[in-house]
This record gives sequence, structure tokens and C-alpha cells, in this order.
Amino acid sequence: MLLLSNRDFQTGDHDSVLNVISLSPNDDLNSFVEIWYQVFLWALFSSLFVHIVGSLIAFCRLRKHRIGRWIPLVILGMGVISPLTGGVVTSAAIAGVYRACDIVMMPFYALVWGVGQTFGVLLISFTRIVATL
Repeated sequence: MLLLSNRDFQTGDHDSVLNVISLSPNDDLNSFVEIWYQVFLWALFSSLFVHIVGSLIAFCRLRKHRIGRWIPLVILGMGVISPLTGGVVTSAAIAGVYRACDIVMMPFYALVWGVGQTFGVLLISFTRIVATL
């Protein structure tokens, strides 16, 4: 059972989006909230990047189609909805494992876990594993 202490909910200087992007190596992530927040933001940023690129490609290819010109909006919507649903849960699971094992996470590892979540979604999407089940 995962017990959260009072220090898990204390946020320091890790709560700024700019601090997440800066990846300053001297401030490690100790609490559940810090780990969850940084992994989640990297999953959100990488998902948005991938979906923005995909929607730009779709817009360039489908701009003259009567119905297809709206597909880029759907792609962008999925780029936000996917991390807000599945990304929240998987980021919490990663943070829970790190806290349960009492491991301190470096900010670069949060980047790796967040981008890894997006890569996993891309891998499943392109290989169509779900469609074969």
C-alpha cells in the first residue's frame, strides 16, 4: 500500500513549467507530486509535438477536401485528450513506483519517461496491435 506523507504534497521550485523544460540537473525530484508532474508534463509536451506535426501534415494533404479539412482538429484534440486521460494514470503509476522504492528521480529521467509514454502510444498506433486483439 502506498502511503503519502506530508512532504509528498509540498511543492518547491519544481512547479513551474519553465523549470520542467530547463531540466536543471541539481534539483532532484523527491516527492510523488514532483515526479508525477514532471513525467506528465513531458508526456503532454511530446504528445502535443507529435500531434501538431501530424495535424500539419493532414492539413496540407486534406485542405481541399470538404470533410477532411476538419481532421487536423480531431488529431489535435487527441493530442490533448490522450495525455489527460492515460498519461495522468501512467505518470502516477511511474511516480508511485519511484516513491514506493524511495528512489530519487533526476529531471532527465522524467523526460525519458514522458517521451517514452508518447513513443509507446505511437508504437501501438502504428503497429495496430490493438486491432488484432
